[in-house]
Amino acid sequence: MKRLTALAFALAATLAAVPAFAQDTLAKIKEKGVLTVGVKNDYKPWGFLDPSGKIVGLEIDLAQEVAAKIGVKLEMVPVIAANRIEFLRQGRIDMILATLGDTAERRKQIGMIEPNYYAGATNVLAPKSAGLKKWEDLKGRKVCAVQGAYYNRRVSQMYAPEMVVFPSVPDGLNALLGNNCVAFLFDDTLIVSTLSGGDPKWANYEMPLVSEDPQLWAIGVRLDDLDGPFGKLVKEMSVDWHKSGKLLALETKWGIKQSPYLIETNKKLKGGS
Repeated sequence: MKRLTALAFALAATLAAVPAFAQDTLAKIKEKGVLTVGVKNDYKPWGFLDPSGKIVGLEIDLAQEVAAKIGVKLEMVPVIAANRIEFLRQGRIDMILATLGDTAERRKQIGMIEPNYYAGATNVLAPKSAGLKKWEDLKGRKVCAVQGAYYNRRVSQMYAPEMVVFPSVPDGLNALLGNNCVAFLFDDTLIVSTLSGGDPKWANYEMPLVSEDPQLWAIGVRLDDLDGPFGKLVKEMSVDWHKSGKLLALETKWGIKQSPYLIETNKKLKGGS
């Protein structure tokens, strides 16, 4: 009897220690009438401040769709790479929609919604006068890159440019502006963000190649929600965004060159319907 009583107390203590957000998050969102989403406000055109100070962008459009589907208001909380996962785990936000790379390490901490809604990939920033049309055009030419970037080795092996490696992104971009290389190799989302930022020094530059080697992005939810009602709803919406061409349409809306990953996933899901 004493043993059963002790077990009962232990169970009660365990349940008391479970955070409130481990319960049905979808029901709690409906109850409070607000979906709180962690978003970027400095990464144009995915999430950024318009002239009026309002946060807008491709990811913001998706967050608004989720809120509308649930039938609640959207509250946006600006996040950065250093705090977005902690904000989610602490219950300060219900979901991350903020250029979140999907990695095995992060999957140990939070749930990643599949299918992934986007993917960054490898491309180059180059002056329009360089006349780059295909990756093979880089052969034997100086290409600026950032030390330690995962795609440096692949590009070197496949296209044989003369890699000029710098310790940071600003160093590489400054070298490009100084005509020390024909192109700057990096993630295409940063290149798009740079080109769309309105800085006149990039007016005569472009991202001329077809992006390769995608790095998947995911909507992040708490691990407890991944297979629960909230996670299932967002998964269903992600499938529909791909299948219907919604994500491709949003790329066009925000002036983003069409992602090979989105094109491939759209065809795959439409073919499986």
